[in-house]
Amino acid sequence: MTRVAVALGSNLGDRERSLREALDALKHSVRSLRASTFHETDPVGVGDQPRFLNAAAVGHTSLAPAALLAELLAIEQRFGRERVLPGAARTLDLDLILYGDLVISEPGLVVPHPRFRERRFVLDPLAEVARRWRDPVTGRTVGELLRALRGSSRGGP
Repeated sequence: MTRVAVALGSNLGDRERSLREALDALKHSVRSLRASTFHETDPVGVGDQPRFLNAAAVGHTSLAPAALLAELLAIEQRFGRERVLPGAARTLDLDLILYGDLVISEPGLVVPHPRFRERRFVLDPLAEVARRWRDPVTGRTVGELLRALRGSSRGGP
């Protein structure tokens, strides 16, 4: 079993229900799932859109990274996610943030998520459930990454 971190977001429809039901769906692939509280955030880098509800969850999986990513995409589709344009508003967004201490760069699969260090809407909830988890690329903990981001002007409020 490998420890994994997943970021969740929604800015269309019943956002809270989407996140709660997505967490329930994740329990089939990720054991001992622990989720953060929900954070309402302004859209960052996606234009004029409704506010997001974001969360993070950590747990353990026996799925390989590509299989877990496929499961996350399948859950998004069940919730009506359509990928018509990059950055479009979405009923549900699930991102694989960390997969153990692996660093993967393959077509369609990059772990750790390439932009998670720059996103407060990922780091704030992730720090609630995995503050001491070390980013295998930088060696810094999630808490350290969040403190550094809070000290800069990047990543939104």
